Amino acid sequence: MTIAREAIMNDLIAVGLDGSAESVAAAHWAAREALLRGVPLHLVHAEEWSSPRAVPVPTADVRRPWSQALLTEAAEALRTAHPQLDVGIRSIDGRPAAVLAHVAANAGMIVLGSRGLGTLMGFVLGSVGMAVIQATVRPVVVVRASEDAVPHPVSRHASRDLVVGIDTSKPCDALLTFAFEEAARRACALHVLHSWSPPPLVGYGGAYEPRIHAQLEMSAKAALDDVLGPWRVKYPAVAVTSRASAGHAATELVDRSSEAGLMVVGRRIRQSPIGAHIGPVAHAVLHHAKGPVAVIAHA
Repeated sequence: MTIAREAIMNDLIAVGLDGSAESVAAAHWAAREALLRGVPLHLVHAEEWSSPRAVPVPTADVRRPWSQALLTEAAEALRTAHPQLDVGIRSIDGRPAAVLAHVAANAGMIVLGSRGLGTLMGFVLGSVGMAVIQATVRPVVVVRASEDAVPHPVSRHASRDLVVGIDTSKPCDALLTFAFEEAARRACALHVLHSWSPPPLVGYGGAYEPRIHAQLEMSAKAALDDVLGPWRVKYPAVAVTSRASAGHAATELVDRSSEAGLMVVGRRIRQSPIGAHIGPVAHAVLHHAKGPVAVIAHA
C-alpha cells in the first residue's frame, strides 16, 4: 500500500543528507522507520549557495546540480529497496543548522547522521547537530554509519529491544510516551533504566553498608515502578523491564547501547545564561553510544 502524499507535515520523517556515509545510513534508518509508521520520508540537503553580502559565488551553479543529483540518487536507492515508501526530496539554500532546525519543526521526526565522538553531519557536535537538537521540540534521531545502520530489511530494524533512561524525580511523560509508542510499533521489549546516587553522608560511617545500600536500591526501584505503573496499563502489549541502579546514568546507558535497537534519552526544554543545552547525560550518550539515539525534548 502506497503511503498517501496528503499526510500532514507532522506525519512525515525528515532526514538531513550531505553525501557522507553517515547521512546515507541515516536515510536508510529513516526509511525503515517511515515504513513502520506509515508516513512519507523527506530527504533534505542544506547548503549555503548565496552570499550574505550579495557577492557572486562562482561554485553555486555547480553545487545545485550536485545536490539535486545527491538527493535523486539517494531517493531512487530507497525506492528500489522499499517500493511502497513515499520519498520526497528538497535542496535548500541556507545555513545547514538553521535549515534543518526549520525542517525539524515541521516534521514528526528528523534523522541525522553522526560520525560518533565529536562530529555530527560532518561538523563539530556543538554546531549543526547540537543546534538542531536544541532548536526543536520534535524527536531527533542520531544514526551511526555502523553495520546496524546500513541497508537491511525492515524486520531487522525492529528486531532489537528499546532502552530508555529516565529520572524518576522529574516529569518524563513525553519521554515515556515516545518510548512506549515506539516499542508498541516495533512489537519489541522496552527496558527502562534509572540511575541514582547515594546520599553524600552514606559514604561516611555506614558508607556502603550492604543493608543500607539494599534499602536505598529497593526504594529507588519502587519509585521507578510507581512511575511506570500507568504506562504498563496503557500499553499492556509492551513487555517492560525496569532497573534502578546506583551510579552514573550516562555510563549505564552507553553500556547498554550496543544491545539496543534504539536508545532513547531526554533533554529538558530550558534556557541557560549561555543559551539552550541538552544536559550532560544526553550529551554523553550522543557522543559515545554505539547505536541509534533518539533525543526527546520534554518539560
